[in-house]
This record gives sequence, structure tokens and C-alpha cells, in this order.
Amino acid sequence: MVARRGDGAAGWWVREPTGSRPAGSRPAGSRLAGRPLAGLAVVAALALLAAGCSGGGHGTSAAAQTGAAASGSAGGTRTTSGAAAAAPRVTITPANGAKDADPSGGITVTAARGTLTHVAVRSSGEAVPGGLSQGGTVWRSRWALDVSQAYTVTATASGRDGRVTATSTFRTLTPSQTFTTEILEGYQQTYGVGMPIILYFSQRITDKAAVERALQITTSKPVVGAWYWDDPCNMAPTCVYFRPRDYWPSGTTVSFTGHLNGVQGAPGMYGAHTLTQTFDIGPSLIAIGNTRTHRTQIYYNGQLRYDWPISSGRPGDDTPDGSYLTIEKANPVQMTGPGYSISVPWSVRFTFSGDYYHDAYWSVGEQGFENVSHGCVNLSPADAETYYNLAVPGDPITIVGSPRAGTWDNGWTEWFLSWPQYLAGSALHEAVQAGPAGSTFVDPATLPPSTASAPLQVAPTGNDAAR
Repeated sequence: MVARRGDGAAGWWVREPTGSRPAGSRPAGSRLAGRPLAGLAVVAALALLAAGCSGGGHGTSAAAQTGAAASGSAGGTRTTSGAAAAAPRVTITPANGAKDADPSGGITVTAARGTLTHVAVRSSGEAVPGGLSQGGTVWRSRWALDVSQAYTVTATASGRDGRVTATSTFRTLTPSQTFTTEILEGYQQTYGVGMPIILYFSQRITDKAAVERALQITTSKPVVGAWYWDDPCNMAPTCVYFRPRDYWPSGTTVSFTGHLNGVQGAPGMYGAHTLTQTFDIGPSLIAIGNTRTHRTQIYYNGQLRYDWPISSGRPGDDTPDGSYLTIEKANPVQMTGPGYSISVPWSVRFTFSGDYYHDAYWSVGEQGFENVSHGCVNLSPADAETYYNLAVPGDPITIVGSPRAGTWDNGWTEWFLSWPQYLAGSALHEAVQAGPAGSTFVDPATLPPSTASAPLQVAPTGNDAAR
């Protein structure tokens, strides 16, 4: 049987926001943006070397008052020591006094005739992390700056002939257009081993590479994966999904941060908030449904736990092939179609068009022998209840043996794609290596080959093709 989307169902399992909002504080069924980080006063200071860290402040020293050279700096407060002609030179971008600085460019501090020993960034918004390069002569902020925010940057460089401190105070622009981002995952909720991170954008994203670079993942266990852009998708003008190369390791805690405030997603259109979320990956629960043998196998944590008779879609209403993910569940679901309207217990959905694993007490005699459903996978009442109680969103369901091919985006179909196909959907064409220290983008060719085997550790290749 097929239920129209939303007919009597309990709604999406989770749509909770991030941070400290308790689960269940908003009704299921609405996609919610993660909570922007609180705008408290912060200081991002980097002590680069033990020497020279006392020079970064707003005060003006006697050396600066005498006009000692710091020309070419940001034009703010400068202090120097040593011989003026050979003193280091500090340049800060954006320049002192800028009123509409582009936040997507971040902050760059450079030193000539010396190396940077101290960089501090002050604002009333988020901290501004950054790092050194080129032998300590260049410091760059890691992420975009917040829109509509005032910043003060103080930098000190030391060289053989002295030390100089420069200061730049500026403000980032207020954009005329902004985009917002929402994450499907709920705060501290549990998901299956196939669950992608799903982001929805309120506007069409054209600079996908800039947005992708701003997405950071921290995982309690090492994970290799990639981002895939879907434009347009079912739920928004643009979506992007993170999927591991192989199924998530059970017991992984995943933290996501979208450093999107100040990122230019399209010409003149900027992100205006930072998105965060934390969720967990539960035990591995994998279902394989074979429309030819009329049986389904249920694997729990890699071991075969159940082998049940089923009845799948009858000819003309064939259940489509593919590696899907459980989306939602309800007990019961009101299923309607040509000539029927029935309340169906223990129903677990895996396509948007309305295919479920569910209790079908009326077809128990055909289960294991004949396909008689309107497209769903029929189970006995006891088997359906057992599966229902185990299932969480993101549990893989692979349908095999059907003459009907699966349809992309009819459900969470990220596992239809092989790993090379998935990598091709990244704007950066790079993989992501994530772990307890965060994530980095890497050349896929540098990764060791996967040792995962289908169907318990990764989805079978070409799983959505008709058989």
C-alpha cells in the first residue's frame, strides 16, 4: 500500500534545533535552522612566539609618538622599537577605517622584514581563529567574518632591527540579500548508520565551493566522506548532503558546524548565521528485501537476526530497487489509494512517494510466496512490530530483484551513488577526513582504499537499477 506524503503519519522523526534547546521543544514536521552562536564579547588572540607578546594593545608607546616607521601598515595605532629604517612592517587587511569590508575575505596580516609574534582580533561577535603561514610572515583568519560586525585587529612583528605593532579597526558590510541554512538532524538524536547530514538553503547557492569550504565536521571515530550538491532538491532551492564513503561506525558522535556567517553564496548574497548541531549514530540495523524470493533479512550490528517472509509490490506496482534509508515511522498510518483507505499499524517509511515496511495482516497467506501489495513491503503483524521498535531514521533498506528502478530523490537516496559518483557531486571535488580534531579536505587519490563489503558495511554498487 502507498500513503500520500503526510497522510496520518507522525511527521519527520526529528526536526529539532541545535545547542541547548531540549529535544521535543518544537513540534515535529518543521525544518528548523540551528541556533546561531551567541554574540558575546570575545577575544581571539594568538601568541605566536614567547617573545614580543606584550606589544599587542590599543595604547600608543613613546616610539610611535615620535613617528618611528610603520608605513604601509593598516594605518591605525602603531608602535615601534629599534632603528626606523630597518624596522619590520605590518600590513592588515581590511584596512583601518573600512566601513563596508567584505566579510568573505576574512582577515590577512602580513609582516615584512620580520615575523609575526602576536595577532589579536576583538569583536562583540564570534571568536576569530586563524593560523600562520610562509614562515611566520602571514596570518589569515580561518573562516569568513560575521556580517555587520566591527572588528579591531592588533598585530606585532619582530625583526633583527626592532619590533612594530599595528592596529586596524573596521566594520563589515550589511548585505542587502542573505541566505539561511537549516539542518535536518536533531540535537542529540540518534540515527542509523546510513544517515547523511542534510542541509537546506533558503536561496539558490551558486558559489558552492565557498560554502562547502565553510562546513566542518567533528567525529568521535575517524570517518572519510564527501559533500554532494543537489540543486534543486525536493525540500529547498539548494541542498547539500554529507555521506560517509562507507556506513558510519556504530556509536559515533557527530558534531557539525557551518561557518556560514559572512560566506558569499551568490553574488551579493551572504550567510548571516553560524549553524551547529550534534547527534549520534546508533547500532547498525540493515534490511535487505528481495522481491523475487519474497523474503527480507534483518541484520543487527553485522549479524543476521531475522529472516522473514514478505510480499512486495504486485506487477505494475513493483517496489523499486535501491538502497534507501528509513525516513519516518508511525503507528498507525492512514494509507489511501485507488479503491482503499486503511489504517496500517507498525509502518516505517523509506520513500517520499509512500513505500513502507509495514504490518499487513490481510496478506499473511501470500507473504513468502507472492507479491500482492500496492508497492510497500508487507510483513506479518509480529515481524512489523519488531522492525518498527528497532528502527530509527537513517537505517539502510536495500530492495533487490525488482523490475522497477529506483528514482533519485524519492527518499534519502544518497546511497544510490557509488563513491566515485558521490565525489563528483562535491564542488571542491575533494573528500573529507573527519575525526576528534575536526575535518580537512583531501585529495581522494591520497586515501587508502576502502575495505568495506556490501551490503552490511556499504551499499551495493548500482543498487537502484532494475533487475
